[in-house]
Amino acid sequence: MTTYRTRRHLGVVSLLLLVLAAALAPTPGSAADGDWWDPVARPAPDSGTGVAGEPFKGTNAAGEVRGFVDAHNHIMANEAFGGRLICGKAFSTKGIADALKDCPEHYPDGSLAIFDFITGGGDGRHDPVGWPTFEDWPAHDSLTHQQNYYAWIERAWRGGQRVMVNDLVTNGVICSVYFFKDRGCDEMTSIRLQAKLTYDMQAYVDGMYGGPGKGWFRIVTDSAQARDVVAQGKLAVVLGVETSEPFGCKQVLDVAQCDRADIDAGLDELYALGVRSMFLCHKFDNALCGVRFDEGALGTAINVGQFLSTGTFWRTEKCTGPQADNPIGLASAPGAEKELPAGVEVPSYDEDARCNVRGLTELGEYAVRGMMERNMMLEIDHMSVKATGRVLDIFEAASYPGVISSHSWMDLDWTERVYGLGGFAAQYMHGSEGFVDEADRTEALRDEYGVGYGYGTDMNGVGGWPAPRGADAPDAVTYPFRSVDGGSVLDRQTTGERTWDLNTDGAAHYGLVPDWIEDIRRVGGQHVVDDLFKGAESYLDTWGASERHRAGENLADGATATASSAEWNPFTSYAPGRAVDGDRGTRWASDWSDDQWLRLDLGATRQVGRVTLDWERAYGTSYRVDLSTDGVDWRTVWSTASGDGGLDTAVFTPAPARHLRVRFLDRGTEWGYSLREAGVHGR
Repeated sequence: MTTYRTRRHLGVVSLLLLVLAAALAPTPGSAADGDWWDPVARPAPDSGTGVAGEPFKGTNAAGEVRGFVDAHNHIMANEAFGGRLICGKAFSTKGIADALKDCPEHYPDGSLAIFDFITGGGDGRHDPVGWPTFEDWPAHDSLTHQQNYYAWIERAWRGGQRVMVNDLVTNGVICSVYFFKDRGCDEMTSIRLQAKLTYDMQAYVDGMYGGPGKGWFRIVTDSAQARDVVAQGKLAVVLGVETSEPFGCKQVLDVAQCDRADIDAGLDELYALGVRSMFLCHKFDNALCGVRFDEGALGTAINVGQFLSTGTFWRTEKCTGPQADNPIGLASAPGAEKELPAGVEVPSYDEDARCNVRGLTELGEYAVRGMMERNMMLEIDHMSVKATGRVLDIFEAASYPGVISSHSWMDLDWTERVYGLGGFAAQYMHGSEGFVDEADRTEALRDEYGVGYGYGTDMNGVGGWPAPRGADAPDAVTYPFRSVDGGSVLDRQTTGERTWDLNTDGAAHYGLVPDWIEDIRRVGGQHVVDDLFKGAESYLDTWGASERHRAGENLADGATATASSAEWNPFTSYAPGRAVDGDRGTRWASDWSDDQWLRLDLGATRQVGRVTLDWERAYGTSYRVDLSTDGVDWRTVWSTASGDGGLDTAVFTPAPARHLRVRFLDRGTEWGYSLREAGVHGR
């Protein structure tokens, strides 16, 4: 049982004075000497940052930006889930006393902090007083209290962070079943509000520095703008979206509740808000894709939520490859399970069936291609293995680099495919020992692809954060310490009457991110931090390459197609030309025997370096690609004996060819070979 500690509350008069002082115009700051990094005015009272010295700016000798990237954070999550699950605000024009206060139902002793004990056990009791005492929160193991106060983010910026992805987040079902809320549960309404408040926070910071555009917190909408912001030494903030049923695309009893028009309208709206990366599914299977499961009691609670939203529980099957989704487990979550209708129980799951039966739906594929058309980046964390595999197939077929894994929620066996596309990977904010172990495991891959590394703090994301290692732990953080670039000195961070120390408090709030990085340096060595310090450059490389991507010409469009055979059907044509008609609803199908071929005449000699095969269920396990300039002399340029269906991409050294032939040698099914579409590209 959690021990509840009481403290003398502030007197009513004192509290009113604090609020009144915070509501007044900002008081003069410490910028009399004209230092660009200090505000000309800051609200009083307010939090300290505990950082002295000039933040670095500019680029390195190679013209690359420097700094850390947090690829996954939730600044405005207090506005999600009905507005009362995360308590406290990232900023308030009324001042810190208004921003950093607990939810009203947590008074007097935290016994109604229901989400904390649903997900973490215990009774949720805590001292609810925030400013100025902070006796019990924020804390590394509290899921319901604000961790992203603007001054804490400022400390992370001063400590070397230069890019942050602010994922606008919510979940309509959690909102609907949670006991306390002060607004509706429509997901897109919450996303719009969180976007607006992020821009409001930018204006709030600007006001401290003398006006629009002058603050360190800069929302960016393209990679060039982000590079300019980082070169100025400021924090580039990218808007993302992580929600369970975007655009209203839920499914009920396996029936989609949205259509292509909803997806187009939703993507257009998000793009106009400034969103440049997003998840297509999160926690619940929806009309776009299946999810990667949560584990333990939280997983059971989310599975209940899925049933309440969709009428279906998660369904599993045996995996067909080395990747797997998380095991669901059988942990109970009584607080959530009591919401189920009478007679309905959470199902049990076979231990050897670790993959979600749901992959990427046709609507999901439409959304993926819509994001590509808008040059947006797609987050594959939280997607099922089956959905992720299809997304990577689609991106590889188009040579599209815009894939992000921001907080360790994909199967890590996908990492090389992500890097091979030009994508970016970040690790969840694990404890320093675990973080270092995983960073070391993938270091050789980063070296091979010449990329930096990132972290995803997921703060305000109800996930849990690094616990304290103890003041007497080996290689404990020693205060004060210097930032990675050497230009700033960081001491323990103080807000009000509370001073935090990573060694004894763990990563309780965002201001302790630099301390955690110093802990990583002391535990794992400078090489890990060096990779992290290259993270901003690598993230912006992926973003920039996504913006520059243009759909390449498909040389197979209009090509003359012939084949060794075509399956006969009195009602439907499976002629060879169906594989190059640009319509995935048609297909070429061969006779039901091995050793078949499909041949394309491109009409003129062209440079050919990439071939894509979009299989129907009847696929080939062994086949090869041959090229010819005259249709007589053929040269094999690519082959495989391990085809597994789906969408295959053959990449080879570009060569001149007018004629292309795919020789199918061994079938993967009892049927013949069947292609929805075959694509031919120059590279």
